Amino acid sequence: MQPYQVLILIALYFIVLITISFFTGRGGSNAEFFKANKQAPWYLVAFGMIGATLSGVTFISIPGTVEADSFSYFQVVLGYTVGYAVIGQVLLPLYYKMNLTSIYTYLESRFGNASYKTGASFFLLSRVVGASFRLFLVANVLQLIVFDAMGVPYYVTVTLTILLIWLYTFRSGIKTIIWTDTLQTLFMLMALGISIYFISENLGITLGSFFNYLSESEHSKIFFFDDWKSKDHFVKQFLSGAFIAIVMTGLDQDMMQKNLTCRSLKDAQKNMLWFTIVLVFANFLFLALGLLLTDYAEINGVIEKKDDLFPAIAASGELGLAVAIFFILGLIAAAYSSADSALTALTTSFSIDILDIEKKYDEKKQIRVRKQIHIAISLLLIIVMLIFKYAIADKSVINKLFQFAGYTYGPLLGLYSFGLFTKLQVKDKLVPLVAIAAPVLSYFISMHSLAWFGFEFGFFILILNGFLTFLGLVLITRKHH
Repeated sequence: MQPYQVLILIALYFIVLITISFFTGRGGSNAEFFKANKQAPWYLVAFGMIGATLSGVTFISIPGTVEADSFSYFQVVLGYTVGYAVIGQVLLPLYYKMNLTSIYTYLESRFGNASYKTGASFFLLSRVVGASFRLFLVANVLQLIVFDAMGVPYYVTVTLTILLIWLYTFRSGIKTIIWTDTLQTLFMLMALGISIYFISENLGITLGSFFNYLSESEHSKIFFFDDWKSKDHFVKQFLSGAFIAIVMTGLDQDMMQKNLTCRSLKDAQKNMLWFTIVLVFANFLFLALGLLLTDYAEINGVIEKKDDLFPAIAASGELGLAVAIFFILGLIAAAYSSADSALTALTTSFSIDILDIEKKYDEKKQIRVRKQIHIAISLLLIIVMLIFKYAIADKSVINKLFQFAGYTYGPLLGLYSFGLFTKLQVKDKLVPLVAIAAPVLSYFISMHSLAWFGFEFGFFILILNGFLTFLGLVLITRKHH
């Protein structure tokens, strides 16, 4: 596709999103922005959450991991199912019982104000970096296939990207996002299906022989039990997947804010069940796409590796215009379905958790302050993405994302585990020190684990970090009088 054609496609896509925001965002109240008036249909929430969870990282990075790691990532995905079950049966009942807007309010009622601010701060750090990671990956691809050819600098691409997201989320936040995410998930899954169809056709694979082709490939190995020291060992990957799901969905304001828009706890639990089923299937298809792309590249002499593989093949036009068009649509959808909800969740958390706007101001001033925060966080995302451009050399972003999540979500895992599974009270003012010390200590252990134990932590670092936080909280337990 020519750069101007891609630009027209992007423009049309955003016209649709802004039109949706116009019809859903007429009120603009805080109740709409934060919780969609608790009137969202559960099936829309479930479908939209798939797009937000998959994001640009899955869309680009998962297919790129297959050549080196086969289907080992699917072990993590299987672990997700356990994590989502815990969310549905343990966390959602708690959040609905307490009628929370921000899920970190639980930490205030359980431990105190310092713990509450600590939890919210770690979420803000996690989401700013996580959302920037995801957008950075997609902005790089758009820069490569569109804006470089037009002479548009990277910083302009990034600024326009964030500006467009701000434009359709600033009025009604989560109420708009539930609808836009549904559309974006649809585009992403269509791009996945069409890409698989046309590459399979090019390789001479029929629908009937598709799964035989996958099973016979040297790249389709899922389970790794051979070397317990390896980061790909099944137990490490499965447990990591369970805990990644719990913290990156169940302890994440972004994902839970969508769940809390459902009419009832029962609807929210139905949402989690169907979301889990579709997400597992979608991840398997992304890995299958990666295998097909790897074989196609080998046969046709395509030299791009990792995160560049899918964009290079899809955008080349050699598989037909339909693949190129739907790749671009899927790519944009993947980027914005994650980033728009992240921007809304960051605005929600900073407004309620850090500034306490619901306690300090009347409704009119709350709306004004919330809009100012929305702009400030948009500018922050631009700055972080520009930093990433010059700081990240490794092309496989998904590994970087999960490693970082292990350090920032670990303290949240420790805090919630301690709060839910013990009745002990802690010295609240010391909680920030524990939450900072645990990731630092985890990093130090991880750096030397291979030499000391002959053991690579990989994604398992999240569990170590959560355990050290839990242990630290035990050490600062308050004695009963």
